[in-house]
Amino acid sequence: MKVQSIRVEQLRQFRQPLEIRDLGPGINLFVGPNESGKSTLVRAIRAAFFERYKSSSVEDLRPWGDSSAAPEVAIEFEWQGEHWKLNKRFLRQKRCDLQIGGRSCSGDEAEDQLSTLLGYEFAGSGASKPKHWGIPGLLWVEQGQGQEIDDAVDSAEAHLQSALGGNVSELTSSIGDAVFERVREERNKLRTASTDKPTGELAKAIKQVADLESYHAELLDKVDSYRLQVDRLGDLLIPQKQDDSKPWLAFRADAKAAMQKLDAIKAMQSEQDREHRELQKNQESLRLCSESLQHGSQRQALLVERRHELSGATKSLADKQALEPSLLQRLQQAQSQSHAAGEQLRLARLHEQRCERQSALLLLKNSLHDAEQKLEQAKSETASLLQQREQLAALVVEPAALKQLKVVAQELDRLQILQQTAATRLRYQFHAGQVAKLNGVALEGASEQLLSVPGILEIEGVGRLEIYPGGTDLAVTAERQRQYEQERLALLDRLGASDLQQAEDNAVLAQRLEGEIGSLQKAIAQLAPDGIDALSQTVQSLRERAEHAQNQLDQMPSASDSDTTVDLAQEQLSDATERLSSLESALVDQRREVALLAQQVQHLSGECERLQHEADDPATKAREEQLLQQLGVVKLEQRRLEQSLEQRSQEIHAARPDILEQDIKRLELSADAAEHASRQRDREIQDLRVRLEVMGAEGLEEQSAEVQTTLQAARGRLDELERRADALSLLQRLLQEKRQALTQRLQAPLQKHLNHYLQLLFPQASLVVDEHLKPVQLARGSRGDAFHEALGALSFGAREQMGLISRLAYADMLQEAGKPTLIILDDALVHSDTQRLAQMKRVLFDAAQRHQILLFSCHPENWQDLGIRAREMAGLKTAGAE
Repeated sequence: MKVQSIRVEQLRQFRQPLEIRDLGPGINLFVGPNESGKSTLVRAIRAAFFERYKSSSVEDLRPWGDSSAAPEVAIEFEWQGEHWKLNKRFLRQKRCDLQIGGRSCSGDEAEDQLSTLLGYEFAGSGASKPKHWGIPGLLWVEQGQGQEIDDAVDSAEAHLQSALGGNVSELTSSIGDAVFERVREERNKLRTASTDKPTGELAKAIKQVADLESYHAELLDKVDSYRLQVDRLGDLLIPQKQDDSKPWLAFRADAKAAMQKLDAIKAMQSEQDREHRELQKNQESLRLCSESLQHGSQRQALLVERRHELSGATKSLADKQALEPSLLQRLQQAQSQSHAAGEQLRLARLHEQRCERQSALLLLKNSLHDAEQKLEQAKSETASLLQQREQLAALVVEPAALKQLKVVAQELDRLQILQQTAATRLRYQFHAGQVAKLNGVALEGASEQLLSVPGILEIEGVGRLEIYPGGTDLAVTAERQRQYEQERLALLDRLGASDLQQAEDNAVLAQRLEGEIGSLQKAIAQLAPDGIDALSQTVQSLRERAEHAQNQLDQMPSASDSDTTVDLAQEQLSDATERLSSLESALVDQRREVALLAQQVQHLSGECERLQHEADDPATKAREEQLLQQLGVVKLEQRRLEQSLEQRSQEIHAARPDILEQDIKRLELSADAAEHASRQRDREIQDLRVRLEVMGAEGLEEQSAEVQTTLQAARGRLDELERRADALSLLQRLLQEKRQALTQRLQAPLQKHLNHYLQLLFPQASLVVDEHLKPVQLARGSRGDAFHEALGALSFGAREQMGLISRLAYADMLQEAGKPTLIILDDALVHSDTQRLAQMKRVLFDAAQRHQILLFSCHPENWQDLGIRAREMAGLKTAGAE
């Protein structure tokens, strides 16, 4: 089967017709980005074959927002030397037409013919579903579904088995399969078919053994617990006898004695704190006396230091005062330089402003010149526009009347021809000087007359002849001719023309004038977007601005043509200002330093006088002698307090009050712990005696022996059932292997094609097919150590590759059986890596030698080495729009 052309119209995004022709026998590649129409085209092909033309469940084919659309698909293909053409329309004016060579059929008959040819079924009601698609559903791969093959094989299984020449399911009618079924049923009574988990009697036996083992282990734990509790009771009775002496009372007595020692130590610490406070007061008095005595000696040293500082400050003051005249002279020079730089900047700015206004004036004059030119051109174009409009208004152009005039002229020509054909021809040739009259009109010489109505020919000297034309419709024709002639004259009068040619010339002239008027309007709009009045106002405004700018320029004072720019003058002024500011700051700093030095000299002079007066005062000397006596008394009291504190500190340290506190805490905790442990032992002994009495009454060891016997019997039954389940599983596996071998012989044609393609991807690999013709496992490696892996466990990309290989093998098998094949791949192999994609391209190219393949992809770069020219969807839609 070879598709030659596809045409779609009013279908989804293809509102306008889209036609694809000249499809090749091998791979036909269609590329474009997402939403470019690839999947829509695939949907159109599916709808042409799968959907009933009468179906109302194909609203998805209608272009969005167009309720009046009638989606239509036309497909032409060749099969077994005959040309097939299918045309199907949906939703409105529904129809289905099929041409096969010279034969035609339509409606349900045409659809049934197609379904029989390609091997699919129609839905009973509603839209078509994958389960109805049969062979095309297997070979036409939807976007993102390349790895899903099981459902497609289920829908096409009957057609595939027919191509194999026999139904594999017939194997199940043999006697061997009845045995296989019985073995499977017996085995499934003990183990599940899917997960091989125990079930039925075997599951009950396993549960019984597990329950008995658990119960027996629980009894053994209770026996062990009973024995441990007996031992524990014996261990507790020994310390219980020792508790009769109440050892915790002795711990509390020792804690009380330690507390009394600690109280005595605390009294000593209080006395130590008091003496320490007295020592601190004594040390403060000693410090005050020493500081007072040191003040006198420090005063004399300070007097010498202040006199030295006074001498240095006086010299510095004289040096600073000598610098002021020089600073004042430099400041005056800097002021003069700053004033000159300011004047230079003013002149430079004046020159720059004059240049700027001259440039602005030049720009205004240029703009004024351009605006004046545009105004003149716009006025000229407007005059031409008015002239063209007057010329157009003088023409009478009515397209409907002109069209009717052409129809009338054609009809008159046709009637003229008809009249000439059917009218009676009267040919005459008279001798010179002989005259005859036809209907009162003189005839002479030689000529011919056509008579469409009766006429009277009068020949002088001979008589009269009454001539009746033989055509019965000539009178009607003549009447119609007369009516059309009247209509023609009326239309010519309406159009203001003498004939049809002038009317057509007027229409052509009117069309040309309309085009010229449009061009003139665009030109005027470009020259004067806001109108000629606005452009005139603009010209007047520019003229006034130019005159105002010229007046301003004339009124500006003339500036020198100095080479100094504004930036350079600004920089010079900045430098001069910076120097002036620096000198002013220096003068202020110098005067501030002079004032500070003068203030310092005055302060040091007063300080020297004060210190000298204090040194010479008698009261000061008497106070210093009194301080020396007080200092001796304070030092004696300090030595006494220090000796007392040292002795008391040694006594407290020897007593270790911190250890006494720890002893008290330790002894009290020991007493509490001993008393608590005694009470706890008493309660535990009572609990153990109660539990032992209860456990002894239950007969745990006798129960354990009975359960042990029952457990051994249950284990024996479980072992018997497991051996039976294993034997049935082995028998089922052997029968399955035999059955699989028989199935493989019947499936050899399909297996041959699978292996052919698979070897191009995985050398020494094969696909295992089940009895329903589904690929289920991929076997890799040599036959002895082949590794089998379920298809569902493969990666997404690998499953997609196996799905495509399987479909190509089905196509080969169908072709060998004389069935039509067409392969459609919508964005296939998008999950393949670069190396696998290169190998799969070899597979596709090989399949294309036998089948036609329509390949749609949004990754054109992946198929550049496929050896074919890609068709871009954008180009196809552009060609359709043209």
